[in-house]
Amino acid sequence: MYALVDGNNFYVSCERVFRPSLNGIPVVVLSNNDGCAIA
Repeated sequence: MYALVDGNNFYVSCERVFRPSLNGIPVVVLSNNDGCAIA
């Protein structure tokens, strides 16, 4: 059995729970301020 976990989407989902103003707009997760988009 294999499972795929989308951890990056989890970060955005949690942030949207605490900041409802983010609902309905695109959100980008960055990696350590180096400019790499990881989600």
